[in-house]
Amino acid sequence: MPDPHSSRATTSPSASTKSPPAIASSNAQKRADSAPPRSPAAGGQATAQLPPGREDITVTAHLDQVRGRIAPGLGAVSYGIDQRQIQVTPGGENAAFSQILLRLPGVVMDSYGEVHVRGEHGGLTYRVNGVLLPEGLNGFGQELDSRIIQSVDLLTGTLPAQFGFRTSGVVDVKTKTGDTLKNNQVSLYGGSYNTFIPSLQLGGSKDRWDYFVTASYNRNDIGIENPTNAFRATHDFTQQEKGFGYLAYQLDDESRVSLLTSASYSDFQLPNTTGLPILYQSSTIAPDDQGIQSRLLRNGQTEQNYYAVLSYQRSTDKMNLQVSPYFRYGRIGYRNDPNRDLAFSGISQHEVNDFTTGGLQFDTSYDIAPHHVLRFGLLGQYTSERLDTNTLAFPIDEAGEQSSIDPRRIIDNSGNWAVEAGAYIQDEFHITPKLTFNYGLRYDRFASSFHNEGQLSPRANMVWKASKTTTVHFGYSRFFAPPSPQYISDATLAKFAGTTNEPQTMQNTPTRVEKSHYVDVGILQHVTRDYQITIDAYGKWAHDQGDLGQFGRAVILAPFSYRRGRVYGAEIGNSWRHGGWSVYGNFSFVKTWAKDINSAQYQFEVAELDYVRRHGIQLDHQGEFTSSAGVSYANKHDMAYLDFLYGYGLRSGFANLEKQPSYAVFNIGYAHTFTKVPVGHSLKLRADVVNLFDHRYQIRDGSGVGVTQAQYGQRRGTFFSVVSSF
Repeated sequence: MPDPHSSRATTSPSASTKSPPAIASSNAQKRADSAPPRSPAAGGQATAQLPPGREDITVTAHLDQVRGRIAPGLGAVSYGIDQRQIQVTPGGENAAFSQILLRLPGVVMDSYGEVHVRGEHGGLTYRVNGVLLPEGLNGFGQELDSRIIQSVDLLTGTLPAQFGFRTSGVVDVKTKTGDTLKNNQVSLYGGSYNTFIPSLQLGGSKDRWDYFVTASYNRNDIGIENPTNAFRATHDFTQQEKGFGYLAYQLDDESRVSLLTSASYSDFQLPNTTGLPILYQSSTIAPDDQGIQSRLLRNGQTEQNYYAVLSYQRSTDKMNLQVSPYFRYGRIGYRNDPNRDLAFSGISQHEVNDFTTGGLQFDTSYDIAPHHVLRFGLLGQYTSERLDTNTLAFPIDEAGEQSSIDPRRIIDNSGNWAVEAGAYIQDEFHITPKLTFNYGLRYDRFASSFHNEGQLSPRANMVWKASKTTTVHFGYSRFFAPPSPQYISDATLAKFAGTTNEPQTMQNTPTRVEKSHYVDVGILQHVTRDYQITIDAYGKWAHDQGDLGQFGRAVILAPFSYRRGRVYGAEIGNSWRHGGWSVYGNFSFVKTWAKDINSAQYQFEVAELDYVRRHGIQLDHQGEFTSSAGVSYANKHDMAYLDFLYGYGLRSGFANLEKQPSYAVFNIGYAHTFTKVPVGHSLKLRADVVNLFDHRYQIRDGSGVGVTQAQYGQRRGTFFSVVSSF
């Protein structure tokens, strides 16, 4: 069951005792009091006395452990999920990555597979094996595959100096390595909504090589949330292909080179709302054309992402370093339905939006004194963004009414560039065996085709091990969060003047970097060996508070900002694990406040802009209360679980003055593993029921600041899987 921040046993022979699970803790305390001793290979000593093949496993385990010392979340709140917990998430390894994150405290569900951490819209950094993944396009396909995960940690709160730019949370994924690779699998998963997901995993270790490859195909009829309350959506088919590869070579006992590659391609139909009225007449549509019905709209979208990360890691007695160049390309293509789009909205637009990013990350730690660990590093990346549109729109008169039935074609090809660079230095100071102070400075710079800004950011965290069972932490961070480089120029806006695609205002201030002060305080209490509880509170005060919105039918999120913003909240987590039993429960509260939209104003109605300029409002993605809980039992052959999610409802209405109704969703599942099979090592049969009581709930109603589409949550579905290990 997903216990926040579960401890994990290492594969090194020198750390064979498994610790009880924990909920939330400071990695500073973990390093000070519970860091495993180095394996014999750590200092380059001979390991000939180990059994055949064991040396490579030991070296791999050691390098995996010390990688966490290069960039740990010292003083930050850390919630973790391991393989056991992934298995008791509905769907198991076939679950979307966002569904795994939803079982952690402070994470709120939104449409298009988005999640919000602590009241933030976006702002998540994704790291695989400690290496930053370049930020991708804002879409609804999720390229991270749950099959690659050995463990995942969500770091949030007052992040230390090595974490910059996207700071609402750091999702740190550790891939399968060493012994965990030796489990080849073929899987078939399917069920309701014509779901069919075959997948293949291959992995292994040989001599100095580690490798792991996954490939999957996903086909179903619920690619995007249903905009109506019907059980099945109209026009909602999706096909998704994903591939991931990991290759590592041990150069010697102290260093290795690894390569991460990923490719994903997804095609989505955009679901339709039936019965929409025809609002515009067009010369391209015959008066008696019976095909002009909203249920027959044929809009669609493709999303593709490709990245490669090459890493060199080296570890000696006192120094650990990792240097990683990376590259990423992503594209979103929106397919329009010209005649029907024109009839129902007066606009039909074909869009292609792509990003190309290249960069370098360098991190190192050095034990400079008995009680001090110095860390420093840098990150630099360049992003090129391009948006090509081909639009049909009708001319309008001074009153804003359609003045001609002949649509006008407008072609616009534009783009932006952005450079993000940051450098940091920090000291992990063990004042006493029970008190650790981590402090540092970070300087970041954002330069783009539309804005240029920099900031020096102090960070400080104190972790106090008050007793064997109690850990207290508190800290302060100054954050600098640049926007996505998706700026629409004044020249582009001018092309649409006098058409049905003309905005109410031409005001178009470039989006600025969000600058914020963040504080966090929390306590972790081990009540018994099996049960622990955490309480954490936080607050943020921001200038140029960043946000994202969808302003049209294409699912391409655009950045904007508020002049001032505040976010504060608290989280409570409980976790109990004993033998095969596991129980967890999380509860979170968050409150947001923002005032005066001060960038990309053309995307909003004038009345809403005027109101937000004079009044503070709650952000549209605020889920004031949220909860997750579950109970499971697992042994060698059987696994059963009950899973629960509660959401208070996101904001809606004019200026977010209303909210959606609350909802509660229950899920159940059972799996049995046969170990005596004629082919392979084992055969696992599994069944999951999602939304057990078929609760009908609405995530969005199409209203709110930056919200234009309605979405309902998934109704009841039954799914089955067969997994063969060989």
